[in-house]
Amino acid sequence: MDPQDPRPTLSRSLGLAPELSPQPGSKRVFLRTFGCQMNDYDSGKLRALLAKDGYATTDEMGEADLIIVNTCSVREKPEQKLHSFLGEAFAVKRRRGGRATVAVAGCVAQQEGEKLLARYRELDLVFGPDAVPGIVAMVEASKRAPVVDTQFLEASDYVFADELDPTAKERVSAFVTIQKGCDNKCTFCIVPMTRGPELSRPSGDILTEVRALAAGSVREITLIGQNVNSYGLKVDGEKTFAELLYAVAAVPGVERIRYTTSHPRDMGDDVVQAYRDLPQLTSHLHLPVQSGSDRVLRRMKRFYTRDRYRELVHALREARPDLALSTDVIVGFPGETDEDFEETLSLLDELRFHTSFSFKYSPRPNTSALKLLEREEAVPEEVAQARLLRFQERQRIISLEENQRMEGQVYPLLVEGPSRHDEGVLCGRTSTFKMVNFPGDLSLVGQTVPVRVTRAFTNSLRGEPV
Repeated sequence: MDPQDPRPTLSRSLGLAPELSPQPGSKRVFLRTFGCQMNDYDSGKLRALLAKDGYATTDEMGEADLIIVNTCSVREKPEQKLHSFLGEAFAVKRRRGGRATVAVAGCVAQQEGEKLLARYRELDLVFGPDAVPGIVAMVEASKRAPVVDTQFLEASDYVFADELDPTAKERVSAFVTIQKGCDNKCTFCIVPMTRGPELSRPSGDILTEVRALAAGSVREITLIGQNVNSYGLKVDGEKTFAELLYAVAAVPGVERIRYTTSHPRDMGDDVVQAYRDLPQLTSHLHLPVQSGSDRVLRRMKRFYTRDRYRELVHALREARPDLALSTDVIVGFPGETDEDFEETLSLLDELRFHTSFSFKYSPRPNTSALKLLEREEAVPEEVAQARLLRFQERQRIISLEENQRMEGQVYPLLVEGPSRHDEGVLCGRTSTFKMVNFPGDLSLVGQTVPVRVTRAFTNSLRGEPV
């Protein structure tokens, strides 16, 4: 924090207790989320914890007593969104005569900490992912002085929030966290520094949450963590990730199971076997490869080779022939040559990812890849951009071709809700995570119905009920 800033800062170490809350519904919170599924899940926990303290969720920032932005720092662009958002939030605070609390949560908060308070004097609260369970006490304390809480808790002290997101009861699909943090040291990734070391949530707590969700409207569970394949390995007697999949599949009401994110190094034969045994396990897998070049993979410290990744994909597709694969790809990583990039393109052509999330390398603070930049191994911006466009154009062609193969076929569709754009049109997903829009009545939401695909597009499909 700026040493010339006269405002004192309160922290968790003071052990502050929340003051007496107003009656339920008398306070409102506006919450904006940037980033990954982990952030979405954390935002749900924030809503649940604040609801117990009398906060109702609002979609109108201008009427909120508490404004929270939950941030992502994996790449630079989501981080830039924060600063634009705060301008809007502070304008609301000024219009209300200062009677609104503004908070920054998530990975940028963890990364920047007191620097954010130094930059934004109207900011009241900055807290990282580990501090989510203490949101009520922090908000109350921030009304007296700005609060920063970016401590990483010891494993023995960390408690996963068990409260259910109040909006989850109305959904067909819900996220359930199974771990937090990451022990990998990928040279491009800031996650270990913003979410701390890996910690698995007790499987009993996970299953309790799944049962509560399945008892309502939720039919699809997505298990989330930074590296789900290493779930439970650090805890004596805990289930492995594969054993957890079997346990979730046994919960009545769970029709579909998805999970993210997997690390190819840690996916074992027991998970591959689960694709043979569990019909609830969907035919879609997000398996980040990052690069098709062994040389670049070594520099990234991914600890697998191109051939190991290929072997794993072939084993998975043998276990589940209709498996649709998506992936992450970084182009322009420091030192990447034309030959390295061509190997990534050739892997795309061979494995035919149905979709991919591709980005230019984005330097992140305190990551070891910065040492490669110091050695002047940066890929020129125009070269990286050209490579990205080539990759994305090839991916669009493959995505459309794979979707066109579905035309005329009938698929069971889990109906998620109405289309955002067309009246009288519903949308749902196949087991392979393909979005299909089709005419239908809202009474079908939450049901699994047969739909014939009539037309394919690059990112979605049109269909008709059978």
